[in-house]
Amino acid sequence: MNQEEIKKIIPHRDNMLLVEEAELVDEATSKGRFTVKGDEYFLKGHFPGNPVVPGVILCEMMAQASCVLLANSSTNATPYFSKMDNVKFKNKVLPGDTLESVCTLTKSRGVFHFITAKGYVKDKLCVSADFTVAVVPNEK
Repeated sequence: MNQEEIKKIIPHRDNMLLVEEAELVDEATSKGRFTVKGDEYFLKGHFPGNPVVPGVILCEMMAQASCVLLANSSTNATPYFSKMDNVKFKNKVLPGDTLESVCTLTKSRGVFHFITAKGYVKDKLCVSADFTVAVVPNEK
């Protein structure tokens, strides 16, 4: 999927659309990619002269990539973070890096979906987390 196709699944837009392409690997696994150009808003103050992608942004990148798994349940609905667990930061993500997210749907219960995600740069693990995403029907 390209960004235009992704926009049909998640409500994020510029400056918060943090997945450039995504694919459904199988019914329980998705992959997403985002290349950090260096001019993103979140690098301006994190850190001047030593830009590093903030951890919360890495989590957002992975969460957005995971929403491809929820495409069928997100019609006329919005996916929302409801929980993050076991978040671990292993290596920095810098301008010029491409974060590849690998997301696995582990369980669904009603509107809640449980996802394990890992973010890699050149096959090197940078971040991992467990997410709970609630897919809430849009009000009419």
